[in-house]
Amino acid sequence: MRRSDDDLARHGYTFQDGRGQAAAARLTGVDAARGLALLGMMATHVLPTFESDAQLTPTWVGLAFSGRAAALFAVLAGIGLALSTGRARPLEGAELCAARRGIALRALVVGAVGLSLGGLKLNIAVILVHYALLFLCVLPFIGLRPKHLWGLAAAWLLATPVLAYLLRPWLLAAEPPLRLGHNPGWEDLATPARLLGDLFLTGYYPVLQWLAYLLIGLAIGRLALTAAAVPALLLAAGTVAAVGTRWLSTVMMEDWGGRAALQEQLGDPSYPLASLLQVNLAGIDQSGSGWWLASSAPHSGTTLDLLHTSGVAAAVVGLCLLLRRLADWVELDLLLPLRGAGALTLSLYTAHLCVMASLYGHPLPGGWSAEGVYWSQAVVVLILGGVFAKLAWRGPLEWVGHAANRLGRGGRAGLR
Repeated sequence: MRRSDDDLARHGYTFQDGRGQAAAARLTGVDAARGLALLGMMATHVLPTFESDAQLTPTWVGLAFSGRAAALFAVLAGIGLALSTGRARPLEGAELCAARRGIALRALVVGAVGLSLGGLKLNIAVILVHYALLFLCVLPFIGLRPKHLWGLAAAWLLATPVLAYLLRPWLLAAEPPLRLGHNPGWEDLATPARLLGDLFLTGYYPVLQWLAYLLIGLAIGRLALTAAAVPALLLAAGTVAAVGTRWLSTVMMEDWGGRAALQEQLGDPSYPLASLLQVNLAGIDQSGSGWWLASSAPHSGTTLDLLHTSGVAAAVVGLCLLLRRLADWVELDLLLPLRGAGALTLSLYTAHLCVMASLYGHPLPGGWSAEGVYWSQAVVVLILGGVFAKLAWRGPLEWVGHAANRLGRGGRAGLR
């Protein structure tokens, strides 16, 4: 399962000379960001995001990673699609159709893995089926140029949270409600309306709003990421967006009375709404008050949440690209384990879920703690990432996805 140089065509380059190969190598900072996203998602799966007190005091894991790691994963999906379908100038005509077929077949592989993992007994929301559906939904926009992508992403950020707010109560009022309450599995294909309602609107990763992440990622991926100024611009602009949206939400919720109004609507003064707004609103009934749309809480799916997490994602990508440039300067591959793990996310994420399923419902082995379980998995992920990157190997599930992609593209090794 060795990766040849043509595999780096997913970064949008061919290698007739050294310049393209060097540029593609610098873009391995994108893989490093994906490795960070994987480690962050694993942390929210293994480590507690709330303390065990009555007010559910947020832990550092909840404050740092909840909602942000998964959003980074989705934004990076859009960046990867941009890099594999022509950067500043997207593919056109027959090449674009071939690229879309390849993406669609790879999405089917990811979706099949996700549906299979849905049969595991877990208290973890598996993202893979939603991820595959996002790939399919973004196909019509693959050929758009950067300015159109930025405009569409802005409109999507503004409109879809309001649309979701209006549609969710209607879907949940159906009998039975169009919400699964569990990870999608093969058996859910028998109830397509309920499955699609959950995937698009009522589930943990609502595709309707989350498509904004892929559009933003596509737009970022069309930038000249190998230029010296662009990573710094991403870091600065992402930080401003993340901090600004958080500040605006705090003003509206605290100074303008939004949280007090929501607390009154809930009818329970002791309800730990303040903690939930900091860490996770997934599964909370966000209806009956427009103040829900003023929140930037992770997994709330509001405009401010999408903007905040997209800003964090852009900043992380910019930082990883800058670190990659630093590694080139000092001639030391500082990001080798992270970028290796980032190139193996499907295989490593699947293995992580299988490990967690084996532990679910059982006490931890003697001497083990949740921290020990996490850090042992994190170390294994980094070691495997470093080894596979050094040997230029693909992971087993990545190999299947690559084969599906090539099949869809007509068996050609790369584009442009």
